[in-house]
Amino acid sequence: MPKPKESIWKRRLHEIIYEADTPMGKLFDIVLLILILLSVILVMVESVKGQPDWVYDYLYYGEWVITIFFTFEYIARIITVKKPSSYIFSFYGVIDFLSTIPLYLSFILVGSNYLLTVRALRLLRVFRILKVTRYIGEANKLGKALNDSRPKILVFLFAVLIVAILAGTLMYLVEGEESGFKSIPASVYWSIVTLTTVGFGDIAPVKPLGQFIAAVLMIMGYGIIAVPTGIVSAEYARSTGKKPDLDSDQYVHVNSQACRNCGASRHRDDAEFCHKCGNNLHPEDIVPNAD
Repeated sequence: MPKPKESIWKRRLHEIIYEADTPMGKLFDIVLLILILLSVILVMVESVKGQPDWVYDYLYYGEWVITIFFTFEYIARIITVKKPSSYIFSFYGVIDFLSTIPLYLSFILVGSNYLLTVRALRLLRVFRILKVTRYIGEANKLGKALNDSRPKILVFLFAVLIVAILAGTLMYLVEGEESGFKSIPASVYWSIVTLTTVGFGDIAPVKPLGQFIAAVLMIMGYGIIAVPTGIVSAEYARSTGKKPDLDSDQYVHVNSQACRNCGASRHRDDAEFCHKCGNNLHPEDIVPNAD
């Protein structure tokens, strides 16, 4: 028995708003990202005081236009999936809801419109457009390199902490409270700031010996920054020494195909069914009978 026409248009709408592998899907996501950025900019500009009243009026109207668009988008995302709860309670579903309601809440709660900046989190959708997930194999290598480097980095950081404590204690004895080193914890804070080459400048040595110790810490700081990078780079180079087979499971080709039943994504390019619920990802279009 043929499916109702509503299922066909829902399927088309689902492909547009949930996927980025089609021209219309890419266009929709690009427009969505532009509106998200524009909305965040409007909220930021609105927080600047002293502007003419007409500027705030246009900002307010612009924000309402964007909010209405996001409202229809949120409703469309709900009605185009077979299990609306799978989207509503998902990470993006919660973010979409929180980024839509603040302007409506402004009628009840004063200042809630500034919660619109949560829309910046929706920019995470850019990864679908850029199709970064296609390189999940490389991401796995980097994650493995970081994990393998963890013991070495922890030992290194422990050694740095010891140096910071010793240097802070020494500076407390050399400079004293009259130079701003009021306690050992404050002096350790200064040594950490110096070792990381941040240099806030809120505490500074004034005695020659203290300045010499500070100079030594500054030089050590460059090495401290380079060592963890070198450790991770060595592990990553070791893991990439063997070129992976692009047809093997080590290098996973995935796309932005989203399941209409459960909303799961990151399916393989050659997948016919959802890896989570088993739903058919490519249902055949129902051609209406000629009669």
